[in-house]
Amino acid sequence: MPTIGLIVPTSSYRGPDFVAAADELGVDLVLVADASLGIASGRILDVVIADCADAAGAAGALVERAQRHPLAAVIGVDDAGVMIAALAAAELGLSHNDPASVAATRDKLEMRRLLGAAGVAQPKYQEHRAGDSPARNAELIGYPLVVKPVSLSGSRGVVRVDDRAGLEEAVARIEAIQAEAGIAGERLVFEEYLEGPEIAVEGLLSVNGLEVLAIFDKPDPLDGPFFEETLYVMPSRHDPAVLNDAVVEIEAATAALGLAFGPIHAELRLTPAGVKVIEVAARSIGGLCGRSLKFGMLAQSLEVLLLRAALGMNRRGMRPVGTASGAMMIPIPSDGILQAVRNREAVAEVAGVVELTITTPIGRRIRPLPEGDRYLGFIIARGDTPDAVEEALREANSLLDIRIDPI
Repeated sequence: MPTIGLIVPTSSYRGPDFVAAADELGVDLVLVADASLGIASGRILDVVIADCADAAGAAGALVERAQRHPLAAVIGVDDAGVMIAALAAAELGLSHNDPASVAATRDKLEMRRLLGAAGVAQPKYQEHRAGDSPARNAELIGYPLVVKPVSLSGSRGVVRVDDRAGLEEAVARIEAIQAEAGIAGERLVFEEYLEGPEIAVEGLLSVNGLEVLAIFDKPDPLDGPFFEETLYVMPSRHDPAVLNDAVVEIEAATAALGLAFGPIHAELRLTPAGVKVIEVAARSIGGLCGRSLKFGMLAQSLEVLLLRAALGMNRRGMRPVGTASGAMMIPIPSDGILQAVRNREAVAEVAGVVELTITTPIGRRIRPLPEGDRYLGFIIARGDTPDAVEEALREANSLLDIRIDPI
């Protein structure tokens, strides 16, 4: 059986789903993680404990271990693992994205620079360095604008600013978040705020180009001041011509970034002036949202599809299952210690809901955006139509009784 190197930082939600996919396919795994994941499977041949924040070091550790367990592919599960995977696969001579291209997806300014040079439709932007005048850089963009840390993900530290009065406060708040994340002094990017709904596109890149796996609507307005994602619903209900424009822009964006292999997750705004690219990540959809997707007659998971694609295995007939589906990333209502999540039984009774998973342990501190870096949990639903799925997810979330003790 082939063996895959799987980069699973302990911050990831997705390790168990990838291990389950390996069990289903009969594929062996060598895991790279920050610490023991507590996942039991006869398919796990070895676990490499490495600092996933040190991409070169972790990649080197995997390459060394591959002398004992030769690898057929390397997959980075989440943002923290994609650079490790690219570096290790390059060293081992396996199919991979150029590490420089992957690095560009992890640096919002470099991504903007490359997309701009290629003429990809995107927001206006301006680099902001420590010591720069925020007001002067904001004037180059105009209000309202969005201020973002260069390297944080999941909308952490992303703030909309409507006028000069709120700019200094927003920049100071984001700089505090950067310091907490261990990246004090890192650059910021000031971006034009774009009106319009947002969509997410899940795809796979290969020598045959971009294969679109799913297009999700994000029905809740993402208009700030913070940008907490909640609902993902597919198939999209937007005009097919607009969605086609979105795919064209993603193809141009991936080419501009130099991405050519493996999964991509792209986010775009459907503005009155046309489709514009917010970002492209060299990974599949985050959190547990991928559980909303099933493929082929056997309704196999996204992770099974990704393992098959990485190994070049036959995927004939593995098209998305025809029913509508979606995910609710359960919002965190306030800062404090999570004491209880009640009424789970009521959620299970909502028509269309197939799963409720609370991913934050009771007794842990939780924080909403922009400081927060995790979701409370996920609800997955399926139905005959996207409208029915959205209704089920909203009803299910409304039934949860979340108890938080303030700090």
